[in-house]
Amino acid sequence: MKKVLLASACVFALAAPASAADLAARPYTKAPAPVASVYNWTGFYLGIVGGGAWENSSDDPRMQGGFVGGTVGYNWQTSNVVFGIEADGAWADVNASATGLVDFGGALVPTTVSSRIDALGTVRGRIGWLASPSVLLYATGGYAWINNKISVSAPPVLSLSESQFHSGWTVGAGVEAMFAPNWSVKGEYLYRSLGGETYFSGVFPVNTGTLDLHTVQVGVNYHFGGPVVAKY
Repeated sequence: MKKVLLASACVFALAAPASAADLAARPYTKAPAPVASVYNWTGFYLGIVGGGAWENSSDDPRMQGGFVGGTVGYNWQTSNVVFGIEADGAWADVNASATGLVDFGGALVPTTVSSRIDALGTVRGRIGWLASPSVLLYATGGYAWINNKISVSAPPVLSLSESQFHSGWTVGAGVEAMFAPNWSVKGEYLYRSLGGETYFSGVFPVNTGTLDLHTVQVGVNYHFGGPVVAKY
């Protein structure tokens, strides 16, 4: 019996290091690759836009002011090129006024003439290049419009006001960047040239001539359809 116990002890003593070695070994598992975000710009989007406008004129006073409104558009992406169509419309307060003495039948009467753009918008094409998966540099151009109101006040002799719709064209450029899933922010410059219209044709016709505007605007867009795709 003693010999059996001694033999068993020797077997356990020899087996113990091998068992410990087996327990220490761990299978090697490769860490997963980091996740990269790939932005798909294709799809509809809605947004808000606001900014400032000023008349391209050396005359003083010249119209200037601000505007705020909404945007709707659709993008198509092919490789690093994004192109699409966008429309926007905004409420505006872009104005100028001047006061002087006007001769009414031999009497000099203080007269104020003011011009105010109360709405403006565009329908444009866009084409751009992805500087990175989340940053789009683009050029844009198309149709532009404004609604303008001219008022003449010479109390108690005269008080007139009339609104006209002006149409024209616009060109510009901008940058847009995705900052969160489905969300982007943009900055944009547009040059707008609007054709002249005749006011007060039944009294004393006044033609505005071409109205040219510079506008700088920023916007935030929500993109439908989940523009962010996780890729390993």
